[in-house]
Amino acid sequence: MGKFINPFTDVGFKKIFGQEITKDLLIDFLNGLLVNEKSITDITFLDKELLPEYMGDRGVIYDIYCTTESGEQFIVEMQNKQQTNFKERALFYLSHTVARQGERGAHWQFDLKAVYGVFFLNFCLADAPHKLRTDVVLADRDTHETFSDKLRFIFIELPSFHKEESECETDFERWIYVLKNMDTLKRMPFKARKSVFEKLEKIVDIASLTKEERMKYDESIKVFRDQLATISFAEEKGWRKGLERGMEEGLEKGMKEKSREIARNLKKLGVPTDTISQASGLSVEEIENI
Repeated sequence: MGKFINPFTDVGFKKIFGQEITKDLLIDFLNGLLVNEKSITDITFLDKELLPEYMGDRGVIYDIYCTTESGEQFIVEMQNKQQTNFKERALFYLSHTVARQGERGAHWQFDLKAVYGVFFLNFCLADAPHKLRTDVVLADRDTHETFSDKLRFIFIELPSFHKEESECETDFERWIYVLKNMDTLKRMPFKARKSVFEKLEKIVDIASLTKEERMKYDESIKVFRDQLATISFAEEKGWRKGLERGMEEGLEKGMKEKSREIARNLKKLGVPTDTISQASGLSVEEIENI
């Protein structure tokens, strides 16, 4: 195990960005993300139960919900796998947050506060150009002028970031470099440039975890690795070739049971039925009856 925690785990992500004592780290990251646009001086963490939740999200999506001193709301997520209707899901979450601002009575005049969705993606977006940052706003189709600044999506595609430490030019790039490489780093870079990275080093050092924190972190690492192993196994096609060639009955029965086991695990992760069918070779009906 490395020197620093893995930020792609639930415990790791929330230890960095989801604690009251480390909220200055999140503030610094958001200011780097929105440099020359706004300067956030304080945030308040809100109850994530205010957001809709789905069983398929658990274990693969870790989210933080907060508001700034001016009332703007941020949903910050770490996502470890692609989802069906991923963009629609993001739209639903942010729209829900906008709609929840409505007040009863005749005196409310739709005085909405801006809602931002910041999505760390540990995968490449499908049906989109592969780039580090995709910034989506409501704008006029012809003039490209902003129609409303109350709803904004920022997708950060971590696999599309390829800069080395010496090549990082902005605070935003330094944050992305650290997050992407954290669990393999031997030392925390950029400390001499900015004190926030010195504090980050102390927060993410595995040796500084309490016994209880270490137990929770080890469990989150196990969940993370199980996810990767299950998804990787489902993507492998070699084991299905034997079935396609017509194997002996006993071997075929064993492979069929293995297919059911994989399908069962993928269902728990919320993978769509048609995708499971393609990966496992089972019919949609068989998968629904598992």
